[in-house]
Amino acid sequence: MMSGDYHYIWQDPDWPVWRYDLGTLAGLLADVSRAQGMLLGRMVDIGVELRGQACLAALTEDVLRTSEIEGEVLNVASVRSSIARRLGVEIGALAPVDRHTEGVVEMVLDATARCQEPVSRERLLGWHAALFPTGYSGLARVRVGAWRDDAGGPMQVVSGAMGRQRVHFEAPPAHGLEAEMARFLAWMETPSGDAPLLKAGLAHLWFVTLHPFEDGNGRIARAVGDLLLARADGSPQRFYSLSAQIQRERKTYYEILERTQRGPLDVTEWLAWFLGALQRAVDLAQGTLDQVLAKARFWTRWSGVAMNVRQVAMLNRLLDGFEGKLTSSKWASLAKCSSDTALRDISELLAHGVLKRSGAGGRSTSYDLMD
Repeated sequence: MMSGDYHYIWQDPDWPVWRYDLGTLAGLLADVSRAQGMLLGRMVDIGVELRGQACLAALTEDVLRTSEIEGEVLNVASVRSSIARRLGVEIGALAPVDRHTEGVVEMVLDATARCQEPVSRERLLGWHAALFPTGYSGLARVRVGAWRDDAGGPMQVVSGAMGRQRVHFEAPPAHGLEAEMARFLAWMETPSGDAPLLKAGLAHLWFVTLHPFEDGNGRIARAVGDLLLARADGSPQRFYSLSAQIQRERKTYYEILERTQRGPLDVTEWLAWFLGALQRAVDLAQGTLDQVLAKARFWTRWSGVAMNVRQVAMLNRLLDGFEGKLTSSKWASLAKCSSDTALRDISELLAHGVLKRSGAGGRSTSYDLMD
């Protein structure tokens, strides 16, 4: 598909003068704003400690999913521990954290906790350096903390096996990036007349279209969008994750992104999808809040039962959504204790009525939280 006599949106003579039909988007904007207001209203009512837990849950999911979109699977416990330490949220024992996980967490938290501070060239380069602390992306050396130079040819987004590759998008030439990024950053920090939520959608599209880095563009584009969403919410605390919603709708996201980048500067369709995904993310956050409240009620109910550190940690794993069946052997493995100790921990919780048996018995016996 071509638009006029050019292939990509950045080749349009009017680039980057964005156009969209506000009348078409007005209803979606109102729906999203209403959903955000309902969620933030609930957060005001639950108190500081539970807001911290809800923020921890949202940010953990955000860090995990923004990396997962790029094919990177981070350790859940490490991500959660890294964020909890920075937020000052008590979660019991902290898991070890590697440099790469720390870098992603630092970027996401810097974008949201410092959302009112200007986004500068140096700040973006710092985010990029945090994503690649070793200077490598996998086995490939990456030009870290600097714009790409296109030494290996044009920056292209491709798929398919070698020899049968399909080019989905080609970014603007590297020699013009300094001016392009300066224009983008000036727009970011200048009132543009766009509704704040639309500005977040436009910033995401604009950044990922410029593709200024050799790697990490998607994660940084999502961080830029989150920063503007935090400004729009008027709060540095995050209670929903757009990155998680993009991961859930990844196929549609890439399809509409490619269609938009090969089309005209009227980006109404992109913004409509962005607002729809944002509302679905906010709606799902209501369920996350329900889980946080259920967890708080659980610990209030059993506050009179003496438990050791292992028991508290394992019950929190179950409350956070333990995958599969919890058996005594899994308990021993996860809690790093002997089988006898695991059985003793479990037996005590069964006696107090905190846990119940499920499964067929014997070696296949598993355990669930009491309803």
